[in-house]
Order: sequence, then structure tokens, then C-alpha cells
Amino acid sequence: MSDVIIVGAGPTGLMLAAELRLAGIRPLVLERQPRPRDTPKAGGIGGQILELLRYRGVLERFQAACTDPIPAPRFPFGGVHVDLTQLEGNPMHALPLPQQQLERVLNEWVDELGVDIRRGHRVLGVEQDAEGVCVDVEGPDGTYRLDARYLIGCDGARSRVRELAGIPFSGTVYPEVNRLAQITVPESVTRLDNGDLEVPGFGTVRSGFTRTERGLFGMAAAPNSDSLSVYTIEDEDAEYDDDVPLTVAELQESIQRVLGANLPVAQTYRLSRFTFKACQSERYREGRVLLAGDAAHLFPATGVALNAGMLDAVNLAWKLAAVVDGRVSEQLLDTYHEERHFAGARTMLHTRAQVALRRGHDPAAEALRAVFQELLTDEQPLRRMGAFIAGSDIRYPLPNSNNHALTGAFAPDLELHADDGIHTVAELLAAARPVLLILSDRADLADIAREWLPHLEIRTAKLDDRPADALLIRPDAHIAWAAAIDEPIAAAEPALRAALETWIGTPGQR
Repeated sequence: MSDVIIVGAGPTGLMLAAELRLAGIRPLVLERQPRPRDTPKAGGIGGQILELLRYRGVLERFQAACTDPIPAPRFPFGGVHVDLTQLEGNPMHALPLPQQQLERVLNEWVDELGVDIRRGHRVLGVEQDAEGVCVDVEGPDGTYRLDARYLIGCDGARSRVRELAGIPFSGTVYPEVNRLAQITVPESVTRLDNGDLEVPGFGTVRSGFTRTERGLFGMAAAPNSDSLSVYTIEDEDAEYDDDVPLTVAELQESIQRVLGANLPVAQTYRLSRFTFKACQSERYREGRVLLAGDAAHLFPATGVALNAGMLDAVNLAWKLAAVVDGRVSEQLLDTYHEERHFAGARTMLHTRAQVALRRGHDPAAEALRAVFQELLTDEQPLRRMGAFIAGSDIRYPLPNSNNHALTGAFAPDLELHADDGIHTVAELLAAARPVLLILSDRADLADIAREWLPHLEIRTAKLDDRPADALLIRPDAHIAWAAAIDEPIAAAEPALRAALETWIGTPGQR
């Protein structure tokens, strides 16, 4: 019997497999496609997942695989632009790493970690009871059955696992087709210094967004490159197969319909087509079956799905490992649903707001976009919007006895002064283990926490301006508990013990 079977070897499934291996669990991954897909999908990753990858010490792998220049932090939001270039400490960064390359890097990582991936193996049926899950599979050599303690569906928008588990997946389907490409134009098209194009027989095609009665056209020049990103949105009722790639002819026909101009194309580097849905699974857990990524949620905007799905995986992996090890009860898995459903709802909120901004065509909608764009000239709303898009605004609603502002938040990467030198929070979390970080002379807190060794790292350091006396940081880099400065031990001890028992298990286990 396997401990964990993951269905789907996309970014979410591969991230989950890597995190489980870091936690000491050896999952089996089933993928229905016989080989990694070449069909272009997402064009990059961004937001909070980049910080998490940095904390794991692997971000440089992904950066090294990125051959395109990293663009300035300007992001589309419902047909307008969120320009974060003027912010110090910008909360939202992106890495232009197309999904095929992203999956290649993730595959290399999980291969090094010793993950077993079976490609060309399709799930036919799922049955579960109190002891485990039985999975019927069709592979290249016929059908067979697997047993596992837990099954995780990372198998995308049309999740077979979700369907077989009977988990409702409701929401809204928008009648939009989006086509996105990275292209170069021939010499007959003149690129102006301001980013506009002069197209023979048509005139000026403006950089940015152009809205017509037939849809939306977007265009932006890639930094330090001859290429352009072009984008169309049209209302269509047609159904498209995700495995059938967008062609240059289809792209040009869409541009002609929306813009009324024939935009010549010299070369293409990326072509993708996608539709928008706003759907969220009613629950992310049904007994021993759990969902992550697109199987759990679909958002009606670009640039957020990979971030959300990979963060689902990070939240789930260490909890699942603790349950499989027998250190904690299955109830810990309920916190996966509670926290990531909450995070998904936050993402759904701003992506649905983008729908409202994007789809209106009357003067009132134009006024809404103008007012929204004007608000983003002020630093505070701009900073809030950047954190919203990045997912860095998420603060899980955890038990918080002293109402500490850091409880539930992503741990800041503090510079720590210890006896053996200067370290950072990111260094402490590279091994994906929970850490009690003591930032003051609180030997009393360390004495309590030693009962949870060896499943906990206890580290002591100094800060010039400490935010708390101590922080209990989970493997997903979120703060489970914080001791207020000079908080009496009588108040701190019960809350610390409760947090350690909740997230790590009964003290004294080996």
C-alpha cells in the first residue's frame, strides 16, 4: 500500500510530490498523458510562490531556466494596468517561465528527490473506506488496482478524482475566449519609441489596451527584446479542446475581428488559448481524498492559478506527512480545507472584480475603470492591490490568544544574529521543518518546546528591533503562534503548548 497517490503531474502535483519528499513521504504520481505536454499554457509564475521557492533554496533553479528578460512589475488587472514600478519593497514579482519549462524544472527536482511518476496511467475509479483508498488505473499494459492511505487530485479543471469523490464544483462560466501570443513583427511594421506600432494600410496600433465593440486587444513590448506580447478577448460560445494548440492563423483572425486590423507576424514564441471560469470546490477534502490546484478552483483572470495551486501543495504536504507518520490526528487535514478554501475565496474575490472591470462596455464601465486606475496612482491602494494579486495578503485565521499581528501571516525574512553568524528565516525553512525561533532571552519557552524534539527545530537569535519574543513557524512558512514582547510565561505557555500539539503532535513522540 502506498502512503499517498497524487493524480496529475502538472505544477501543483509536482510541487506536492517535492514537498512530501522533503517531509519524508514517498508519493506515487499518476499522470494520464504519456509525456510532458508541449501545448503552451501559463506563461510564468509569480506572487507568493516565488518567496516560498526562495525559502526552500530552489528559486535559482527556476530563474536559471528562464531565458526571457524579467519584465518590469506592471500587471494587467481587468483591462487596466497595475504599475508597481514605483514601489519600494514591491509585493508582486513574476518570472516569465512558460509552463512547459516550469514543469521541466519541477520534474528534474522531484527526480532528484526520488519521486516515482507513472506517465500514461489514467484513473478509472476510486473507492474509499476508513482505512484507505482503492484506485482503479488504466496503464499501457492494461488495468490494475492500487491501494493507498490518501489520494490527492491535482488533475486539473476536469478532475476525474473530484468527480469520483462526489465533490460539488459550482460557479460561473464566462463566454470569453482569450488568445495570448509572444510575437515579432516584420520590417514593414514600424515600432515607435512609445511602444506603439505603425501598421501599413491601417495606421497606429496603440500599446496597452484597446477596447472595441468586438472585444479587447492588448499589446506590450518585452523589455530588451524585439518581441511583443499580444492578447485578445472575445465573447464566444465555442468550446475548445485544451490539447489543440492555438495557431498563428487563428490568432490573426481574432486580432482582425477585435481590432479591425491585420497585424503581420514574423515569428511566434508562444501561442495559447484559454477560457475563464469562476468555480471553487465546495470542500477540498472528502475523507481520504483531497483536491489541490485547478481541481479545487478556477479563477476568471490570468496570472494567479499556478501561484494558488502550488501554494495549496505547500500547505497540504507537511500536514499530510504528519498524519501519515501518526504524529497528529486526521483532523489536521481539515485545516488544509479551512485555510486554502479561505485563500481561494480571497483570490476569487479579486479575479471576479477583474471580470466586472473587464467586461463592461458602457460609459459607466469606462468611468469605473478610469476611477480605479486613478486610485492606483496612490501608494497605499497600489501596495494593497499588489499584495492582493501576489497572494501575500493572506493571513490564515488561526487561534491567536494574544491577538498578535503576525499570527497566521507568512513569516518575514528577518536577518538573524546568532552565535554562529548571521542567518535568515529563509535559511531556517529550507528543510521544510517547523521552527521555534526565539528572539529574546526566553529560555523558559525553549524549555517547554524541547518536549517536541526531534520534530521541531529550536533556534535562538537576536534582532535590533524584534517583532515578538518568539515565533513558531510552520513548514509552509506561516506563523502558528507568536509571543508578544515580554509576555509573561503564565500567559504564553498554554498558547504555545496548544499550538505545538495542534501542528506537531503529542509531546515526547520519537
